Amino acid sequence: MSEQQQSELTEEQKQQRDIQWQRECFQNAQKHLAEKGIIPNTVIDKDSRFLAPLCAVWKMKAQNGKTYWVITGQLPTDHVDVVAATSARAVMKHFSYQWQLKADAILANAGHDQSQVQFANLLISRAHGLYDIAENDQLWLNEAS
Repeated sequence: MSEQQQSELTEEQKQQRDIQWQRECFQNAQKHLAEKGIIPNTVIDKDSRFLAPLCAVWKMKAQNGKTYWVITGQLPTDHVDVVAATSARAVMKHFSYQWQLKADAILANAGHDQSQVQFANLLISRAHGLYDIAENDQLWLNEAS
């Protein structure tokens, strides 16, 4: 959708688009956990954050009794145990750092595998963007300090 088309959307249409985006991110988060053998049970809404259409951070309690942070959106879907961070903002920085490390390891071992190099570059790009989002105080005005 072009910027002009986006600016022509009514508030109701924008809200419906964001709800649809959030639903897709939620489904991706559930699928990701299920592929890892983790069955999500409940979402902790008060700790989850959504920045449509870029990323969503979900705090999910699983049937195994553990709680996880899951990140979805226009970036690789990933998860981590809740002990890694105390808030959505902090877990964004955590994923940013982890993706940098993962990308470095991939590049060190990629050799001539262009698909691995491309994935590492995607991780680096998304890690930088994620860190910028986490550092943008304007996006976190409603967060408890």
